[in-house]
Amino acid sequence: MSADTELSDLELTALVSSRICHDIISPVGAIANGLEVMAEETDQSMREHAMDLIRKSAQQASAKLQFARLAFGAAGSSGAEIDLMEAEKVARAVAESDKHKVEWSGPAARLPKDKVKLLLNMVTMALNALPRGGTIGVSVSDDGPAPSFEVRCRGESARVPEVVEKMLSGANGAALDAHSIQPYFATLIAKEASMALKAEADGEDVVLAATTIG
Repeated sequence: MSADTELSDLELTALVSSRICHDIISPVGAIANGLEVMAEETDQSMREHAMDLIRKSAQQASAKLQFARLAFGAAGSSGAEIDLMEAEKVARAVAESDKHKVEWSGPAARLPKDKVKLLLNMVTMALNALPRGGTIGVSVSDDGPAPSFEVRCRGESARVPEVVEKMLSGANGAALDAHSIQPYFATLIAKEASMALKAEADGEDVVLAATTIG
């Protein structure tokens, strides 16, 4: 299956679901492993280590689920708006780590859900653009109903992922799977939100930008 082939609703749903499951499997698996250790281990230090693993993995799983609810889910009824402060909160919970730092600049405002979904999907693409870590600078213009977004990726080996480049340039036969469905989904959201999405190198940085059309 390639991006040049029109996906059915069922195929798109299956691939997006696979992507979400892929993101959640790791922390949930770590929780299961920690519980096994707690059930079998008698050494107190090992039990404390297992409990710490369970606690951190549960927080990670919760953060990823809350992010997916906004970035991929319905997030309210048709025409709903989402608070940018909530979007920033879930983005930080997922993106910030030992490798990545998030800098967020934007108004305290509510935007149509499709525009916020696009912004969060841009954050996901930014993580993939910084395989060795770095800073993700998110900027939201204060233009009311016609905002623009910039996500600047600064870090060692920052690059536009090949799959993102293919999807934003019109696919050109790119294969669709649980990995590539995310940037493909972002292009669909951009179209629905009436925004133009692009990714390009700017010196050593990678810049993802979305502007309102019309």
